[in-house]
Amino acid sequence: MKYEYVTKGVCSKKIHFELDEEGKIHNVSFEGGCNGNLKAISKLVEGMDKEKVIEILEGNTCGFRNTSCADQFTKALKEAN
Repeated sequence: MKYEYVTKGVCSKKIHFELDEEGKIHNVSFEGGCNGNLKAISKLVEGMDKEKVIEILEGNTCGFRNTSCADQFTKALKEAN
């Protein structure tokens, strides 16, 4: 199933991703943000279990912010069914 998440408090504006019936992540893309870093995150999480990605990335911060694009991705994953 395809999902779109509008981020809050970070440079990227939206996150697009898919979850298969087993909860595996596919085709992650970010709109805006640090292009190279976000492409790397997308490649690293491809095929991973959503719960494992949440465990690893949740709470990650960026500079003075209390969140990051990676942390926002965990929020998107939690909202996805």
